[in-house]
Amino acid sequence: MPTQTHVHEFEQSTKLAETGDDRHNHRLAGVTSEVIPIGNGRHVHAILSNTDFLDHHHEIGVTTGPDIPIPGTNKHVHVVNGVTTIDDGHFHQFQFTTQINSPLV
Repeated sequence: MPTQTHVHEFEQSTKLAETGDDRHNHRLAGVTSEVIPIGNGRHVHAILSNTDFLDHHHEIGVTTGPDIPIPGTNKHVHVVNGVTTIDDGHFHQFQFTTQINSPLV
């Protein structure tokens, strides 16, 4: 059986979309996939998630950027950016970092 690797939590808001009374954003939260090796000891993670629901919701499907070490620790984060699916005639951009891997270990 393969050894399990690690995952990262994430929690963030999308950027605003639409105008006037329809201007809004969404929240999204979840957990990444396990490690996807990219070579030279580096890795990324996949994210598949839905936003919260107002009168509609959006989906996200994206691969994180490579691991970014946090100086003075053996921890790291990943940058995530992209756009949601188009729903209710619009999409949202998003950009955030994952939470630190295994923050209490």
